[in-house]
Amino acid sequence: MSAAGSVMPRVSAILRSRPFLTVAVVAAVWIVAGVTMRGFGAFGHLRYLVELAAVIGLVAAGQTFVVVAGGIDLSVAAIVTVSAVALPLLSLPGDPTGMSAVLATLALSTAIGLANGLGVAFLRVHPMIMTLAMATFLQGLLILIAGGTAISLDNPLVTWLGNARPAGIPVGILLWLAISAAVLVVMHATAFGARIFALGANPLAAALSGVPVNATTIAVYGISGFTAGLAGVLVLGMNGQGYVGIGDPYLLASIAAVVLGGTSILGGLGTYAGTMPGALLLVTITALITVVNASPGWRSILFGSLILGLLLLSGRESARR
Repeated sequence: MSAAGSVMPRVSAILRSRPFLTVAVVAAVWIVAGVTMRGFGAFGHLRYLVELAAVIGLVAAGQTFVVVAGGIDLSVAAIVTVSAVALPLLSLPGDPTGMSAVLATLALSTAIGLANGLGVAFLRVHPMIMTLAMATFLQGLLILIAGGTAISLDNPLVTWLGNARPAGIPVGILLWLAISAAVLVVMHATAFGARIFALGANPLAAALSGVPVNATTIAVYGISGFTAGLAGVLVLGMNGQGYVGIGDPYLLASIAAVVLGGTSILGGLGTYAGTMPGALLLVTITALITVVNASPGWRSILFGSLILGLLLLSGRESARR
């Protein structure tokens, strides 16, 4: 077979892949909207959309690990809120950089994720029930701590993360790109990544093949907690204050971005390379709804319909495997 003959099937597979199709849809929507809507295609506006997508992308990074492993994390929104509210409270007067509060917040969010993993792995609680119970617990705790009061930010590092633009590029976007590169390497170029796919495809076969099922399960939920916490830090920097409910929009968006990017909700199949344009597409759809003055109710209907359709599609793909 010639070199050209061997390359063409690969090119064809890429063109038919869900990540490429999602990128193509985003590009097409941006071009059409840029031509038909004044100001939509401006560099500043598109940069702002990517900056918003970075937050969803960070939350969806850990969600991708969990979903590929055959689970789901319904506590990510609560973890985002915990991080945004807890960080100002953890700031130390003796630390002018604010680094200690950031590290403590990320340790806290990771610990919450690990607790989810322990419940799923050792207590055999269904992931949906375990993470939903954790989210409910955290929401109650947040109400007791913060109530309806917004907690102002006084942390130079977090302020820089949320507002700095080196070379005109928001730091949040650069952070997302760095995390994305790490996620793709871990997921597709390490033994840990291979274990995640094996676990999601068939837990029993994975266990019989020597995959440490419990340790892998705990690890993916810990990663989800970490990335949700990192998103909470970024949201806090962008908003300048934390309050109860600040993370609520990111639960639905993180799941939608994961499934929209081609990851099977039933586990064992997917890639974060699809989740990234999925996050961009969700933000773009939200921006279009805002431009035409659609109500928040229509926005919820759109997201819900999108997830429902993709869940049905994922189920059909799984049945064909």
